[in-house]
Amino acid sequence: MLPILSRARLAPFSSLPFSSPSSGLGTSLVQLRNVRYQAFDADLDPDDLAEARNWYASFTENSIPKGHTSYSRSSGPGGQYVNKTESKATTVWTIDELSNGLPKLLRSVLRTSRYYAKGNDSIIIQAQTQRSRSANTDENHRKLAEELQLMYREHVPAATSSDKRKKHEEIEKSFNEGRLKAKKYHSFKKASRKGAFLD
Repeated sequence: MLPILSRARLAPFSSLPFSSPSSGLGTSLVQLRNVRYQAFDADLDPDDLAEARNWYASFTENSIPKGHTSYSRSSGPGGQYVNKTESKATTVWTIDELSNGLPKLLRSVLRTSRYYAKGNDSIIIQAQTQRSRSANTDENHRKLAEELQLMYREHVPAATSSDKRKKHEEIEKSFNEGRLKAKKYHSFKKASRKGAFLD
């Protein structure tokens, strides 16, 4: 049989921490709501965003540094030919080398790439599907170009339209006005109770 809780043991709703605007949790909820209505790029430096977007607009495969490529025997498709020639291409770009041509927002996430090798702090890509060395080397460059573009799309938000930005500003303004009204109302109630007590 379940115990019956005494009314005296139940704390009133007004005493709970999230019910008070002045409580720490109440403040946290206000902050969370502010974040909810911010634009996606609100917390990013405008100069960093502009740098990244300009880089992406002009980026091509030729923008990638050459890196260091070595060759070895391939075991991929192509019959006996690939096993007799060193056509497998392994291209290595150090993080420092790649960082020189990348915007700040991408430099900070280079080490999250699936091609990142922690042992030598580099990006390492291999290709062996083609019969020629140059074709496999070109494939490595294409893979890196695709990886950099993917990382850009994942970490750099698209520019917020003027209509969307205006909507966010209106929502934030409305929220702040409502919070001020609530604050004034609570102050009025507190002053009224104090006046009644003095009478």
